[in-house]
Amino acid sequence: MKKKLLALLLGLTLCLSLAACGGKTETVTLSVAASPTPHAEILEQCVPILAEQGIELVVNQYDDYVVPNTAVEDGDEDANYFQHLPYLDEFNESRGTHLVSVAPVHIEPMGIYAGRVESLEDLPDGAVIGVPNDPTNEGRALLLLESQGLITLKDSSNLSSTPNDIAENPKNLQFEEIEAQTLPSSRPDLDLAVINSNYALGAGLNPTTDALAIESSDSPYVNVLVVKEGNENNEAVQALVEVLHSDTIRDFISEKYDGAVVPAF
Repeated sequence: MKKKLLALLLGLTLCLSLAACGGKTETVTLSVAASPTPHAEILEQCVPILAEQGIELVVNQYDDYVVPNTAVEDGDEDANYFQHLPYLDEFNESRGTHLVSVAPVHIEPMGIYAGRVESLEDLPDGAVIGVPNDPTNEGRALLLLESQGLITLKDSSNLSSTPNDIAENPKNLQFEEIEAQTLPSSRPDLDLAVINSNYALGAGLNPTTDALAIESSDSPYVNVLVVKEGNENNEAVQALVEVLHSDTIRDFISEKYDGAVVPAF
């Protein structure tokens, strides 16, 4: 009996020693919600780097701008990466969520794209322009149209402007408020469409070569990594931040998107 007990104790000691000396450690899983392009593509570059640190990065793709936030708020996702700060602030205010940015990653210049009309100069009186129907991106689209001299807003500092906030509209432009992800496919029914770069890229459009006009480089719409308040210092999240801010990811963004997506770090 004593021999069996001694053997059991020796076996337990050996197992503990192996664990202490570099035996297999438990993998931590980090689940992140992301738009397919470019966010999920960027995150996929982080997967093998984090795997070396014992972190399994799971990238779940979403095609809308609501569920990725509610999923983080409800704890179904650990983080998300798809939105800019003005959208995040408006979402928290209107939905009562508790989401915070933990890192800026990139800027996607919004662009104006041809539909039935091939240039801004040929835009006829009463032309129909498609804009995103979510508050901050609609205001962003109107600011871009204003920068091209097509309209004048009552308050250019209002990032949530709507067509009701237009002070001057010399061409009597008409606005179709459309879900952001469907704007690329709606172009045949519009004269122009103002499209977020992630959806433009997903539709095979390059903002730097295909857009009739894009935002300037000082755009305030930086895309950020987001978590629920209280999870900012989670070790796996901070490890992801470090990788996203690495030279490897900077080079990937710069080389793959050629100015259509710009690193913000």
